[in-house]
Amino acid sequence: MAAGINTKGKMNITELDFDAIKSNMKTYLKGQSQFTDYDFEGSGINILLDTLAYNTHYNAFLANMLANEMFLDTAQKRNSVTSHAKALGYTPVSIKAPTAYLKVQVNNASTANITMPEGYSFLTSIRGVSYQFVNITERIIQPAVGIYVFGATSGIPVYEGTWTTTRFTVDSNNVDQKFVVPNAGVDISTVKVQVQTSVTDSTTVTYSAATSLVDITGTTQAYFIQETVGGEWEIYFGDGVVGQSLIDGNIVILKYVITNGTDANGAVSFTATGGISGFADITTTTMTAAAGGADAETLDSIKYNAPFSYAAQNRTVTAKDYAAIIPTIYPNVESIAVWGGEYNNPAVYGKVYISIRPKAGNTLTESTKTNIVNSLEDYNVASVTPVILDPETTKIVPTVNFKYNNTLTDKTKESLAALVTTAMTTWSDDNLEKHEAIFRYSKFTTMIDEVDSSILSNITTIKMSKTFLPTTGVATKYTILFENALYNPHSGHAASTAGTTAGGILSSTGFKYTGDTNVYYYEDDGAGNINAYYVSGTSKVYKSGAVGVITYKTNGTITGGTLVLTKEDIASVENYDGVTQTYIRLTVQPDSNDLVPVRNQVLEIDPYNMSVTGAADTVAAGASDGGTQYSTTSSYN
Repeated sequence: MAAGINTKGKMNITELDFDAIKSNMKTYLKGQSQFTDYDFEGSGINILLDTLAYNTHYNAFLANMLANEMFLDTAQKRNSVTSHAKALGYTPVSIKAPTAYLKVQVNNASTANITMPEGYSFLTSIRGVSYQFVNITERIIQPAVGIYVFGATSGIPVYEGTWTTTRFTVDSNNVDQKFVVPNAGVDISTVKVQVQTSVTDSTTVTYSAATSLVDITGTTQAYFIQETVGGEWEIYFGDGVVGQSLIDGNIVILKYVITNGTDANGAVSFTATGGISGFADITTTTMTAAAGGADAETLDSIKYNAPFSYAAQNRTVTAKDYAAIIPTIYPNVESIAVWGGEYNNPAVYGKVYISIRPKAGNTLTESTKTNIVNSLEDYNVASVTPVILDPETTKIVPTVNFKYNNTLTDKTKESLAALVTTAMTTWSDDNLEKHEAIFRYSKFTTMIDEVDSSILSNITTIKMSKTFLPTTGVATKYTILFENALYNPHSGHAASTAGTTAGGILSSTGFKYTGDTNVYYYEDDGAGNINAYYVSGTSKVYKSGAVGVITYKTNGTITGGTLVLTKEDIASVENYDGVTQTYIRLTVQPDSNDLVPVRNQVLEIDPYNMSVTGAADTVAAGASDGGTQYSTTSSYN
């Protein structure tokens, strides 16, 4: 049977590539008696076959693209993705303006009250570029003990950008009328929507954003918002059944902030740009530096969050509900972990714990945490209290020894080691440094082998480190959680060491006790006790009695990887990594090379204490010693 013809003599239509389509057409025609021995390449019919093949190929491509755009998972165009998200009740997060909290004191005011209008601005500069922050709510205050202060306790929020107003007159005869914000840089969380009755009637009503249809009736003064095909934002209103409808002559007033997104994150110094109620002696104090600026939500993020948002149904019952809703409240989320109080250590019932790693910075400000918790009140189930915890970073300290074939490269072992070091840092950025990102040892070592074609193998050992901040001058109990089991194959493992090397699998940076000038370090005895020692000459001198306990593997309610320092009166901390320090670093050997971040834990490769060493592989290079001079590195710490 000729290729391109099925068992019934029909054309093969399974190919979609141009050349394959044309080949199938030729094969089919050659199987017809009218075209026996016909020269398809040297005749005019070849052009016709090209045209037919192109047409078929274009149609196949179009059909494939249309099919892709029909589903959220495969859609590639933003307007397709946002349309599917809308069907799930999900509104993508717009660009977000950085927000700072300022205390503003008017020193020379003398009236009964003063007013800070919406749109009142402050100037700041970061990295040599000036930015404007605006107040978006009219604020009226009276003096307290003769002092006029806006935001005396925690500051007032101000947003980076320009306060802008756009007006539309409702025309029911214009079936294509849309209320579109004419700028894609709008932060939709700052949008204020007002409806004025008419040009002759200045009565104005403020509409609220509809976040749920549960309480919306035909008279509810609410507005809806959606992203348009062009990436702008459209405000639309009810139809008299779901939300109050507008009438001819109404004037829609939109006020909003147009922002530069992340550019002004970190701004800390602000200056008022003008007087308030005619008084110009103004002192501005930054209560919280600018943070929270974020780019518009990406397509991958929309695809990920929309189904979870639909499942959450505007209420927080499960951990996934919180993980879905929080990014709509605070979009500057790089990663998030949520767990119930029953999974906390120790267990605390009636609470849900949330840990957020922001896109900008490592932790949230206290005011941001408070705002998120307050916003969650609209979604929370009664009696459940959300608590936001900062991420805790656990460093992974790799020691890498690699072999390479020096006949396959002109690079030195030092330059290869530098490439490996850079690759490990990049790998950490791409694969770790977020909640629930597991360190997978085999993938890590494979990545090292693939850094350069000359690298043949590597022996990599892993340690973990964490820091804790001692309360100096006060005897204090400290609990350090590595949350991963520690290596202890038998009681007393590695307890005895010669010279000044720390025993067991625990080591630390130096510190001093109150009333003692010696520099001490921690080690364990392999039997669950933590000891402190200082070095005298070539010997270790131990502090009397154990200073804490170490749990290697989970024992009852105590999680493996738990260190408890019972009552340490620490006076000062020694410097390390070439900088002044206030923390003590503890380093341990894990039981497994695969490490799991638990709860608010985040794993990260330690760029300062990793070790990378290369050696030429003599056997691969063709040495004539039969491997007798070949050396290997231990796979154990």
